[in-house]
Amino acid sequence: MRPWETLAEADAPDGERLLLRRRGHEYLIVVGGWDLMSSRDDSSARALATVGCGALRQRPGPRVLIGGLGMGYSLAAACELLPADAQIEVAELVPAVVEWNRGPLADLAGRPLMDPRVSVFAGDVADRIEAARDEFDAILLDVDNGPEPLAHDHNGRLYGVEGLRSAHRALRQGGVHAVWSFSDGGDFSRVLGRAGFKASVHAVANRGRDRGRKHAIWLGRRRG
Repeated sequence: MRPWETLAEADAPDGERLLLRRRGHEYLIVVGGWDLMSSRDDSSARALATVGCGALRQRPGPRVLIGGLGMGYSLAAACELLPADAQIEVAELVPAVVEWNRGPLADLAGRPLMDPRVSVFAGDVADRIEAARDEFDAILLDVDNGPEPLAHDHNGRLYGVEGLRSAHRALRQGGVHAVWSFSDGGDFSRVLGRAGFKASVHAVANRGRDRGRKHAIWLGRRRG
């Protein structure tokens, strides 16, 4: 088997070391020695946008915030689904990930960062959400492993009641908050309900490195 080749390295704001690796046609992002994502795991990343944007029901001029660029698959799926008058903002904490998506990873998802509807917020998506009021029709979140278990404790602010209430305030009436999760375990539906959302969960089959495992998309629709 061919060995992994390290193409680039970067430091995250929390001090974790990120590596971009390639073996043949597969790319891998490694954080702190752990495999974070593979270019083979595109199906559930795309499903985040399919479920989240599909719930908008053709709203005119929808505004969508995507938390976590990854390898661009969720962003690419959103670009495919949303109308020409949409505005899509992607928040990415690590500048190098944006650079990689404009460089060696660009062709994987079809260069979605070049779409004129797309803008980049360089920073923590939690800060962007907390600053917004009635701004977005959908928030699509792919950060960490989902609500639980967390790889990084500071991401807990996104998935607790207060963080979800911030998302509720950031959404327009009837807007949706879609969250990628490694599994559908836990009581996240109850937490979404406490924050003012009507919750549902959608199982997603993964066809990549975790073939046979079901990931999940939690969907919360904003109530009044």
